[in-house]
Amino acid sequence: MCARAPMAHLVQHPLLTGRTGSPAGPREEFPTVVFAILARNSQHSLPHYLGALERMDYPKERISIWCATDHNVDNTTEILHEWLTAVEGHYRHIEWRSIDEPSSYPDEHGPKHWSDARFEHVMRLKQEALSFARSERADYILFTDTDSILTNNQTLKFLIAQNKSVVAPMLDSQTYYSNFWCGITPQGYYRRTADYFPTKNRQRVGCFAVSMVYAAFLIDLRKNDTADLAFHPPHPSYTWPFDDIIVFAYSCQTAGAQMYLCNQQRFGYINVPVKSHQTLEDESINFVHLILEAMVDGTPMFPSSHVYLPPKHPTKIGFDEVFLINLARRPDRRQRMLSSLFELEIEPLVINAVDGSALNSSDIKKLGVDLLPGYFDPFSGRTLTKGEVGCFLSHHHVWNEIVERGLEKSVVLEDDVRFEAYFKKRILRLMDELEQVQLDWDLIYLGRKKVNAEDEELVEDVRNLVVPGYSYWTLAYIISRRGAQKLIDAQPLSKILPVDEFLPIMYDKHPNEDYKKHFSNRDLRAFSVRPHLAYPTHYTGDAEWMSDTETSTIWDDDSRKTGWSGSQKTLKDTHGSVGTSGHSFRPASRDEL
Repeated sequence: MCARAPMAHLVQHPLLTGRTGSPAGPREEFPTVVFAILARNSQHSLPHYLGALERMDYPKERISIWCATDHNVDNTTEILHEWLTAVEGHYRHIEWRSIDEPSSYPDEHGPKHWSDARFEHVMRLKQEALSFARSERADYILFTDTDSILTNNQTLKFLIAQNKSVVAPMLDSQTYYSNFWCGITPQGYYRRTADYFPTKNRQRVGCFAVSMVYAAFLIDLRKNDTADLAFHPPHPSYTWPFDDIIVFAYSCQTAGAQMYLCNQQRFGYINVPVKSHQTLEDESINFVHLILEAMVDGTPMFPSSHVYLPPKHPTKIGFDEVFLINLARRPDRRQRMLSSLFELEIEPLVINAVDGSALNSSDIKKLGVDLLPGYFDPFSGRTLTKGEVGCFLSHHHVWNEIVERGLEKSVVLEDDVRFEAYFKKRILRLMDELEQVQLDWDLIYLGRKKVNAEDEELVEDVRNLVVPGYSYWTLAYIISRRGAQKLIDAQPLSKILPVDEFLPIMYDKHPNEDYKKHFSNRDLRAFSVRPHLAYPTHYTGDAEWMSDTETSTIWDDDSRKTGWSGSQKTLKDTHGSVGTSGHSFRPASRDEL
């Protein structure tokens, strides 16, 4: 069956068609809405997409669902059928159409390639969904792509309240990508404007007229200017690119139906599209990264309870141990990290961090802790804090365990880590390459703050690895048994300073010569990945930034608080990789960049 086959060939399942639920009831005053679902090869995102739809705070008896799927090589059809069967009694009407064969278009080069035949087929399907909504006399139709997850369950009510002909909720992503264009050229191509970044970054907030919305938008079918809107066929005067979102933008333009974008709230997320030569596995990895980003930045995504989720199989990914250091009084951080690592299928060992704020001065002295002579914070001029003592003791405990258990290679993570895309895949590749070239290493930063701007030496025959200069942060690193032994043998507790100042001393890159004199064997073989694989979840100045190390009391004075609201250490890195700006994501055709 070809991609342009008439809809008469599509299968309608009797079980999932016809009126369902209560057509009338106490909530009859709510407008009727059609949810249009078009899915292809979406098994990676469908459970979360459907979970978001079913949790939308809107009477389900006022919602009809139009759903179509075809050209799949994964379990998209089975997932949709399972979900629709489970929820059919709750919605006003369900229209379900699927095609099992073929699994590809004749002119496509892969499942992520958008050929002309695919564009036309999608336009026809969207047009049929629009025609269905009109035939049902629905008040609205909501189009949402299956990689657009509306985590805000008030989104539909909010959009309806805007009283716009075509309106979209702004979606966040792993990069600067979103679901709108602020400008379009006379030829129908993307045009840069000064409004995009202030809008995307919510430096200006409101509901704004834009040139294009896509991926998630609501059409008010009651308004006169939407009566002639169409996806297919394109307008007779249409000469712009053959692309469903551009065709619809042109239709809105000719009909005088202004598109609007709203960013007053966090409405949900959109997965950055992969390039046409990439694979479904790449898209799935990207979506896992989006799930992790949502855990940090907004309302987390939750899958539908009505669909089967294949079990995950967390492992140590080839390491002897994966340590996760967490303060017991930070259960929110622990849960987010455990959830993130579960999504990555990584099995951690949680280490209860030493809570420096719970130690008094005499406790610290009993542990054999004493300050490195002459140490002071280079930015604030203050001395060590109890939080910094607790942080050092926590890492020291991990190093001791590594040596005692004879662990040859381990990962150490703090509980405020934001993982980069392809984290797992890239760390596995790194370890394979280290093994192949037999690199002699003790410690490898997975994330750090590069202090100075000088170039760093590339490691030959190992991709994305450098010899680090003076660096801050210990949020994520790989360490060998020998490396842990070197750090312990330096007896740092009797001459303590922050752990992220200690490490550069041990690989002999610390700029303070007086500090280095206290540590004679500075032969730690340290390296760093570049671009980084991990970053802090928040930085100084962020609304949700907090530090248990920098905002505690002075290490030997229980009454003296630092009054510190964040140092240069916790500012966003300006010399290294810029986290989550998307080094793994090259600009897509619909991306601002």
